[in-house]
Amino acid sequence: MVPAYNEAGTIAVVLERVLALPGVQLEVIVVDDGSTDRTGDVARVLARRDARVRVLTHPRNRGKGAAIRTALAHASADVAVVQDADLENDPRDPLRLLERLTEDRAPVVYGSRWLSPQSARPFSSWVAAKALSWLTRLHYGARVTDVPTCYKMFRTRLLRSLALESEGFDFCPEVTAKALLAGHEILEVPISYRPRGRKEGKKVRWRHGLEAVWTLVKVKIAGGATARALRAVPEGRPIPC
Repeated sequence: MVPAYNEAGTIAVVLERVLALPGVQLEVIVVDDGSTDRTGDVARVLARRDARVRVLTHPRNRGKGAAIRTALAHASADVAVVQDADLENDPRDPLRLLERLTEDRAPVVYGSRWLSPQSARPFSSWVAAKALSWLTRLHYGARVTDVPTCYKMFRTRLLRSLALESEGFDFCPEVTAKALLAGHEILEVPISYRPRGRKEGKKVRWRHGLEAVWTLVKVKIAGGATARALRAVPEGRPIPC
């Protein structure tokens, strides 16, 4: 699943590298999220050349979470992974996630930038990751070193079951929190990382960090309320909704 917004300069290279991955059957779903540049046009050219690529379009920019949910609704593969349309991550790394998912028969595997000594570690990104990791352990009792990582691999059926609602970058904390609340362990493997700056098209801002914190807390509160409601319903009676 490739959410893409104004990434005309990189999306062709990303897709070509993904399509060149050896030994896997691919279904590449690009969602042009209301781009104002040629992102959608470039992706459609590649789709005409390679039947493994499909391009869906949002008429207006809605956000990363919305683009992922659109792709997920059209996915038919057993395994789904998020691939950003920039070149901050190495499109070959999902093979490492797939190997771990297959070997461990795991439902969820993340690629962690902070487990790899070769990854660049911008201070602001490192601080944000540490804060979200601490909050995840505090509220969910799980150690996840890289909540906002691009590479998140799920069994597709499981990902659909999480009833995702996020529109933007809050997808990352929401899917993490809901997977953990559902009782799934999140495994991690090291991945490479080459961060870009604002001039290169970086879209994440400090406010997205605050949104992530709130999302982790909000999902925990909602999950606790649901659990209490289930415990309060007498056996044999329907659950109010």
